[in-house]
Amino acid sequence: MSTFLTWLQEVFLEPSATQTIIVISLVCSIGLMLSKIEFGKISLGITFVFFVGILAAHFGLLVDATMLTFAQNFGLVLFIYALGVQVGPSFLPSLRKGGVKDNLLSLLLVGVTLLLCWGIFLISGVSMPEIVGVMSGAVTNTPVLAAAQSTLAGVDPSSTAMQSNMALACAVAYPLGVVGMILAMVVLRFIKDKQKGAVEDTSMPSHATFITEFEVRNPAVWGYTLESLARQESFSFVVTRLWRSGIVCVPSSQSRLLEGDRILVASHEGDITHLERLFGVKVSKDWNREDIDWDALDNRLVSKRIIITRQDVNGEKLGALRLRNLYGVNITRVDRSGIELLPTPSLRLQLGDRLTIVGEANAIENVKERLGNEIKLLDAPNLLSLFVGLLLGCVVGMIPIFIPGISIPIKLGLAGGPIVIGILMGAYGPRFHLCTYITNSASLLLRQLGVVIYLACLGLSSGANFFSIIFNGDGLLWILLGFVITLLPVLVVGWVAMRFVKRSYGATCGMLCGSMANPMALDFLEGKVKDDTHNVVYATVYPLSMFARIITAQILILLFVG
Repeated sequence: MSTFLTWLQEVFLEPSATQTIIVISLVCSIGLMLSKIEFGKISLGITFVFFVGILAAHFGLLVDATMLTFAQNFGLVLFIYALGVQVGPSFLPSLRKGGVKDNLLSLLLVGVTLLLCWGIFLISGVSMPEIVGVMSGAVTNTPVLAAAQSTLAGVDPSSTAMQSNMALACAVAYPLGVVGMILAMVVLRFIKDKQKGAVEDTSMPSHATFITEFEVRNPAVWGYTLESLARQESFSFVVTRLWRSGIVCVPSSQSRLLEGDRILVASHEGDITHLERLFGVKVSKDWNREDIDWDALDNRLVSKRIIITRQDVNGEKLGALRLRNLYGVNITRVDRSGIELLPTPSLRLQLGDRLTIVGEANAIENVKERLGNEIKLLDAPNLLSLFVGLLLGCVVGMIPIFIPGISIPIKLGLAGGPIVIGILMGAYGPRFHLCTYITNSASLLLRQLGVVIYLACLGLSSGANFFSIIFNGDGLLWILLGFVITLLPVLVVGWVAMRFVKRSYGATCGMLCGSMANPMALDFLEGKVKDDTHNVVYATVYPLSMFARIITAQILILLFVG
């Protein structure tokens, strides 16, 4: 029996590389099992891993500090970088096509939170590092904590105890950060119901393609090719059908418009007025009439969705492939990471893009060979771009950024650098023919693996004094301050969004959840709103608000500690 106990002690209690892996795996396993527990309709999800790590450290299950720091940072980098790559392809288009309004609201929320933290610092006597720790938990954003801890370590290398207190403050504020966010959404729903007669802006960052019929009556465009017209205009459009002399055809880029031509045009909704001025007359939406049967062409055409899987197509402009001229097909839609893009000649294609193509069956087969459409090829992981991205993310995170008025430069750190590089790699990597595509399942695996390891290590590194802080220290004060930091800014900005910006309830809640990095509260909305607006807006504001919180948390540390 003594031999068995000695073996158990060696496995679980004596610090070593193996013991570190065992303890982290044990904490992650128990935390993930507990993550299935729901309190009513509220669940803390994988945050249970954090609290299991705290309990393990409280009861003496400690690991080597150096190895723990490495695992914690590596998990954080994996999570942040994978998140950036995932949202990169759709993040910049969303900013250009309607996401600016929601991102400005999210930055307003960050600003209100900072002002509140500054006010609490002035009147409460709580140190700024502890307030930043409370804020990290209140906004359920642990990468902010990591960035602030890194900055504090640079300002004061002997601040180990203060860094631990920051993590504890985050831990005690986190649960009510989730609950407070849900409570705020309930209050906002009540406010929304009281606003009778208010006109809501239900739009969301969308790239939906609108099909409109026009009759060419503008003499200024007679005789011009579609390619030359597209180059002259600042907005984008695609002519998908042309009716002339009783015949419907798929026009090429060299097709010339004549007086009286009828055309179907794919464009963004906001450009329809410009198109009417360009072509002449917008025709009723009931396209098929006695004189014109647009569907006559469809009797011999088929529509297929083709996925780009060939490496040589990655990063190429759609117009450079000359698919319409070579094969006589029409590309009506491009779907990228759930965002619908207009298939203009200048659009750069990426691996994983899904193209909706209309044409004759044999022509579409030829297009398949040109674009790939071999889904299995996308399943193969591209580890080169992954490690290049991690390398660049860490290097960029270490670059000092000098801000006037602050004596010590800030750094993006392991929380900021990887998300910047991840977004840039996802958005612009294909232009340099870098394969940055990651399947949804692989991306989810990387993100979940990274954040779970990070939370486990964070709990293990800060849990030894957790309960003594709550019952004998400032824990109860931290909980109260965290609840205020969660509730007050969300209610203020949510009310502003619905009252003055006229955002819908779903869009407002999606913006708030994304700004607070709170997917648990986002899940609470399922079934309570009519459409998917909240999910789209969440993904739109998440990266910028994450970046803003990481930078501003470091600035608070530098201003009030450095």
